[in-house]
Amino acid sequence: MDTTPADGPLGGIRVIDLTNVIMGPFATHIMADLGADVIKIESEEGDSFRTYRPNRSEGMAGGFLHLNRNKRSVVLDLKQPSGMAALHKLIATADVFVHSLRPRAIDKLGLGYQAVRAIKPDIIYCGAYGFSEKGPYRDKAAYDDIIQAGSGLAALHLAARGEPAFMPTVLCDKLSGQAVAYSVMAALFQRERGGGGQAIEVPMFETTAEFAYIEHLLGFAFEPSLGSPGYSRVVSPRRKPFLTGDGYMCILPYSDRNWRDFFDFIGRPELKSDVRFFPLVERASHLETLYEIIEQEAPRRSTAAWVAFCDDVSIPCMPVLGLADLPDDKHMKAVGMFARAEHPSEGAYKSIRAPVSFSLAPFRLRRHAPRLGEHTAEILAEIGMDAAQASANSVRSK
Repeated sequence: MDTTPADGPLGGIRVIDLTNVIMGPFATHIMADLGADVIKIESEEGDSFRTYRPNRSEGMAGGFLHLNRNKRSVVLDLKQPSGMAALHKLIATADVFVHSLRPRAIDKLGLGYQAVRAIKPDIIYCGAYGFSEKGPYRDKAAYDDIIQAGSGLAALHLAARGEPAFMPTVLCDKLSGQAVAYSVMAALFQRERGGGGQAIEVPMFETTAEFAYIEHLLGFAFEPSLGSPGYSRVVSPRRKPFLTGDGYMCILPYSDRNWRDFFDFIGRPELKSDVRFFPLVERASHLETLYEIIEQEAPRRSTAAWVAFCDDVSIPCMPVLGLADLPDDKHMKAVGMFARAEHPSEGAYKSIRAPVSFSLAPFRLRRHAPRLGEHTAEILAEIGMDAAQASANSVRSK
């Protein structure tokens, strides 16, 4: 199925995707959902994210179904001259080339920026690395845990929990994947305005460090420093979901009016005149006390009672929902976030639509996640290679 502008803002853009697992595939997932023709280059073993279990068949893990929808898969043996020749032909038809190999590895493969640019002069070339190739860490292996440890994220838990900790999500992978996506789109926009092609480097380490500093920089921004980095409200041990009478929830009075309504509701109107809590600049210095008050009061009412009160007076609040709860959440249902889809080989599965909506191109599932090499023959035909050539040139068709 050819992509067109009606498929989304990136309709008609072709992306060569030489990435695997999560960071790179999440970037190209965003591009594919925006209408791009993403061609996923895989080895005979395939993307290792395919192998996660449980599954219904080998090579088609549940997470893979979501992360790689709207893409096509071609298997090429890039160690063989013929496989590399096929890739070169594909690059000549492409707008974007994205890879997640370390700088030394991509150069050894013969796919550095200058080599790819020689094939397609106006290519948008993006290398998604663990660490910038300009620094001494350029050849270090990088996974999400490594970046959480090095970027300051894990250390933020010291103040809150007494020891470093990893966030229970591959935050750095996904954050960096988004950075790849917006960087590529910005470069495409610049090219459209006559700027030509260019190389982009998106390093996880630096991307995550900048992300972490945003609210934690504070007085540390100045020279000489006016204080240590770390936003006290965010790293407070008392900043957590509060136990209610029957569950957990976030109760977050913020404005002066929020707090006055809250103090009335809990039967402590005298606190409305407490100089420690008004205005905001004073309240910020006494957040531990306020969190303690909420923690004491929350168990005295049910979650539903708290939600009813908070929503009535516009105090930010939300029950703690598990991932398994979200498909049944009334808001998620109303906005159609989840749907049932039928994969040709894997059967019924949950399809989660793209969260961003475009009035000119509503989200649609153009293609289910591909089986390994599913589109090899189709894609090779587009570059003038037939099935016989495919077999002879050490590429795989399924």
